[in-house]
Amino acid sequence: MAAEPVWSVDPRTGKSREQVAVEATAEEVDRAVRAAHGVRAALADRTVRAAFLRTAADLLDEARAHVIEAADAETALGPVRLTGELARTTAQLRGFAEVVEEGSFLDIRIDLPDPDAIPPRSDMRRWKIPLGVVAVYAASNFPLAFSVPGGDTASALAAGCPVVVKAHPDHPATSELCASLLRRAAAKEGLPEDVVVLVHGFDAGVELVRHPLVAAAGFTGSVRGGRALFDAAAARAVPIPFHGELGSLNPVVITPAAAGERAEEIGAGLAGSMTLGAGQFCTKPGFVLAPRGEDGDRFLAALTAGVSDTEPAVMLDHRMRDAFVTGVAERGALDGVRTPVTPGAGGEHTVSAGVLAVDADRLTGGEATDHHLLLEECFGPVTVVARYSSREEVTAVLGRLPGNLTATLHIAERDEDGDAAPLLAELTPLAGRVLVNGWPTGVAVTAAQHHGGPYPATTSTSTSVGATAIERWLRPVTYQSTPDHLLPPELRDGNPLDLPRR
Repeated sequence: MAAEPVWSVDPRTGKSREQVAVEATAEEVDRAVRAAHGVRAALADRTVRAAFLRTAADLLDEARAHVIEAADAETALGPVRLTGELARTTAQLRGFAEVVEEGSFLDIRIDLPDPDAIPPRSDMRRWKIPLGVVAVYAASNFPLAFSVPGGDTASALAAGCPVVVKAHPDHPATSELCASLLRRAAAKEGLPEDVVVLVHGFDAGVELVRHPLVAAAGFTGSVRGGRALFDAAAARAVPIPFHGELGSLNPVVITPAAAGERAEEIGAGLAGSMTLGAGQFCTKPGFVLAPRGEDGDRFLAALTAGVSDTEPAVMLDHRMRDAFVTGVAERGALDGVRTPVTPGAGGEHTVSAGVLAVDADRLTGGEATDHHLLLEECFGPVTVVARYSSREEVTAVLGRLPGNLTATLHIAERDEDGDAAPLLAELTPLAGRVLVNGWPTGVAVTAAQHHGGPYPATTSTSTSVGATAIERWLRPVTYQSTPDHLLPPELRDGNPLDLPRR
């Protein structure tokens, strides 16, 4: 049976650009995983790992023009957006190099022996070691920051784990280019190139998560695809951790006082956030609780004006475009749903942003089951505004929401009614990142960042962004009563490597 070709497609026209590769067979996936598994010991030296990550960032920067050109041709995200994404990607690689060198991620804990303790305590020394080969499933909407050179790959390599990346079909040429740069960076630092291996194809992705030498997986994509891989990871003879980011509604609550104070500002801010990148950010605010009344009307008018001024946009591929057009049509046809700005097809290859509005009691009363679609993510430039008339309605709607990456609260400068603290407490169980008077699009790569949340936002409690993303690819080991010369250098007496310890 002939191998299926992998084509690079221009989303602006829907036409194939070039054949980039062929889909990997089961045998080729096996060879890829075994190749990565065979070189895992080469990543043991933290100094070499840090140098590798920095060199990878340098090579990506040097190839900036080619990387951005390739990514724009396959995603239509534009040079400005992609320039920023590449800068974020290289900063992330360099940031993990610093994490590796600093060493806190090893979480070293030493308890010296105490024969007088009850029960008596032996010498105990605990740290974290890499899991092994990590399967990375690239994202469609971030061809750099969440794909081949992105956060899953960077954090896994930082942990000392080789990676096998399953390229996303929306940007195969970009994936090949970035993989070649990462492999060249490895060679420049004296590492085997197979610390990073790339495969293509849907079947290859399924084979990858099932492979007995794959020790963990990281995924960013749809609920349907992520859940299927998560179930496959759990069904293995030896289940493995599956860190999946699947979908998020990213709810926003606007208090009456906030609407009274700055309705127009909030409306304009929401319009910019929900249409950013054609609404294809995983943190797009897709559901908003806004008060009824004059102030809420002013907010909705500002949102309507901002969204109306947005030009039709190209989505990442025509499949997503068609799903968006179908999805907004289904939602707009529900009883009681109004369309201040009608979303849908903007042209043969584009979509138009829109706003759907509904009374909040439609989501909580007897008709709520008919309106469940309004409480599910619709990927693309649309948001749902639910108008509430009481604090009780807000609580009732929030009680029906699934888990999310983010939740946002807009309050007045002076919280005279005391609504802020109770609302913040209601939003906190719903999301991994809770914002006040801001917008969730844009995820800073920092030590304190958490990009995750309750299911279906993610399948684990970990973050895929920020310094602690490295923890996903490590497991703890304790050495008990072990002679000093047999211990890893990191755990020996005298702290010869000068690492943070407890």
